[in-house]
Amino acid sequence: MTPRVGAVTENIRIAFDALRVSKLRSALTILGVVIGVATVMAMAAIVDGIRKQIITQIEIAGPTTFYVMKKFSKTLLNPDNLPKDVRVRPDMQEREADRLRRLPEVAYAALWTQMLARIESEGTRSQSMAIFGADDGFMQIQGGELVEGRWFTRKEITSGAPVVVLQEETARSLFGRERMIGRLVRIGGRPLEVIGLWLEPGNIFAPPGQKVGAIMPFRFMERSYPIDRTNSLWIPVKPRAGVTVADAQGAAVMALRESRGLRPGTTNSFDLVTQDQVLETFNDMTSIFFLVMVLISSVALFVGGIGVMAVMTVAVTSRTREIGVRKALGATRGDILLQFLVEACTLTGIGGLIGILVGLALGRVASFALDISAPVPVSLTVIAVVVSVGIGIIFGLVPARRASLLNPIDALRYE
Repeated sequence: MTPRVGAVTENIRIAFDALRVSKLRSALTILGVVIGVATVMAMAAIVDGIRKQIITQIEIAGPTTFYVMKKFSKTLLNPDNLPKDVRVRPDMQEREADRLRRLPEVAYAALWTQMLARIESEGTRSQSMAIFGADDGFMQIQGGELVEGRWFTRKEITSGAPVVVLQEETARSLFGRERMIGRLVRIGGRPLEVIGLWLEPGNIFAPPGQKVGAIMPFRFMERSYPIDRTNSLWIPVKPRAGVTVADAQGAAVMALRESRGLRPGTTNSFDLVTQDQVLETFNDMTSIFFLVMVLISSVALFVGGIGVMAVMTVAVTSRTREIGVRKALGATRGDILLQFLVEACTLTGIGGLIGILVGLALGRVASFALDISAPVPVSLTVIAVVVSVGIGIIFGLVPARRASLLNPIDALRYE
């Protein structure tokens, strides 16, 4: 063992002895570092878990699937106060979806909508869930499988029959293990007959309170419920095998422009959204969210750093005589500086390690509560340790330097 390594090891031992002497003061200082590191770790796990769920859902729908809508916006538009450029755009129509579906480049296209509502049956009521208005091609876009019953018949789709396919978990919460096919449920106050159970993909993304609960024929939803025709009306389009996204989009744009009578040179009165754009929008949202959480947790780390400085300043004052003895016995300024820097780093290092453990625990809780896979990135764990030790160096430097500059004679006289 080299002299320098031996000195660091000895200083770590001294640091732990010093921490044991002032337990409460050290614990309160460590707490600030723990809160900061744990917050960053937990939020990183949640954001990363949700991002992976989104990517998985996109893979289920297929990277080639794209969407046609009235206006693509990263935030919901107020239907009662739309900007002029959106207000003049026509709503999406079923006949437009039919036209796209007949294109040789397209395998699937249909007009879909969505609303939030509760599902009720025999006194049992679910939380507010996402209810889709679609057709029997729902699984081509959303994935999953039909585990019981059937999808809508062509007659039920065209007539808008009051039938519904429930998400299996929702059905079990309402009916338990009883047979559900043929029973009635109420959605938004209206009765519908259950004709099937749909099992969603195991890792489909569903925000809390907006999990997919049921799918009913589009025409029934359009006729029976108020629809936000700006934000919640769109056409999912899936190209045929062997057809590129660009070719399918080009054919869709030409068909829609012709259908709407748009002249050459005029802008489109609709938006095409690819899976990449959806993912990019989500990444923008989560990046901002993560940045805000990092800034909030940075305040805790800063407070913890100030606590380290205060503790180390008090430590230097209370151990002035000890510093004088060490200097009288031959300790250099560098030795004293290293001693107190190691002590500060030990203090924040302990806080960082505890913060990592707390962050991992919170990540596990988030995985269970949000039904997502939220592993903590290994790289972030390393960064958290480095940051916590770095705080000890930065905020411990001033009191450590003060200790190293003490005059040994004055220090020995200090009482």
